[in-house]
Amino acid sequence: MSSGSSGKKPAATLSDELARKCAPFASSTENPTIIPQLTLYRHTAATQPLPVTYTPSIALVVQGSKHVHLGANTFVYDRSRFLLTSIELPVTSQVIEASEAVPYICLRLALDMRLVCEVLASTEPAEADAGGNSFGMETGEATADIVGAFGRLVDALHTPRDASFLGELLQREIIYRVLQSEAGSRLRAIATNGDHSHRTAKAVAWVRANFTKALRVENLAAVAGMGVSTLHYHFRRLTSMSPLQYQKQLRLQEARRRMLVDGLDAASAAFEVGYESASQFNREYSRVFGLSPMRDVRALRDQGGAL
Repeated sequence: MSSGSSGKKPAATLSDELARKCAPFASSTENPTIIPQLTLYRHTAATQPLPVTYTPSIALVVQGSKHVHLGANTFVYDRSRFLLTSIELPVTSQVIEASEAVPYICLRLALDMRLVCEVLASTEPAEADAGGNSFGMETGEATADIVGAFGRLVDALHTPRDASFLGELLQREIIYRVLQSEAGSRLRAIATNGDHSHRTAKAVAWVRANFTKALRVENLAAVAGMGVSTLHYHFRRLTSMSPLQYQKQLRLQEARRRMLVDGLDAASAAFEVGYESASQFNREYSRVFGLSPMRDVRALRDQGGAL
C-alpha cells in the first residue's frame, strides 16, 4: 500500500468515495469545473469508437472503464489504472463499461507543463525507467495517494475560495505522484530540455499548430534539431505515426468537427484544413471514419452530435 495520509484507506475504497463526491458535479456527459484544468465526464451506456485528439492530461476513472486506441496499440484504463497523455495524440476512444445504475465517471486533469517543469525542478529524480513503452501515452497504477489527491481536488470545488487557493497546490501533488510512478518517465523526458522526447515533442507541437500547411519533413527536423531519419524514428516511437500520418489525422478530425459544428460541406472543410483535392479527402476520410464525410456527419447528428 502507498504511504501517506491517503494510504490509510485502500485505493478501491477511495475510488468509491470519489465517485460519490463527483455526483453533484457530473450531471451531464462533459462537466467543466471552477478549476479550469479539471473536467468530469459521465456516461450511462457504452459508446461507439470515436476518433478524437487527446491533449496532455491525467485521466482517472472511478467507475466503469474505457479503451483508447493509438495506432495498433490499445490502452485500457479503469479504477485501477489512470491514463497519462504527455503530448497531443489523435486516438480512437470508447467507453466500454457504463450503465444507468453504475455510470462511467472520469476525472480529467489537463496538464500545465509549466507546473510539470516546476515540480521536476524541485524534486529528486525518479529511478530510471527500465522498460515500458515509449509512446506519449501510458497507463499507471491508480494508487491511494493519487486517488486521494484527486479526492481533495474535488472537495475544493465546494468552496470557490478553496478551489482558487488549493487548486494549484493539489495539481502539483498529483503531478508529483504521477512523475514518481512507473508511467511518469515519458512525461519526465518530454519536459526535460535536451532529451530526444523533448525535442520530438517540439516537432509534434509544430505540426499541431501548422497542420493546415504543407509539411516538409526536412523543415520539421530543423525545428526539432534532429536529422530527418532520427526525427522519423523518435516521432513514430512517441506517436505511433509518421509526421505525415499525424498531420493527416489532425486534418481529418478538424474537418469532421467543422462539418458537424460549423455546418461546412465536405469540399469546404477539406480545403480549410489543407487538402488540395476533394476526392483525396473523401477517400482518406472514408478510410478513417468508415463512412463518406456527409453520411458520417448525418450519423453523428442522429446520435446526438457532440465530438
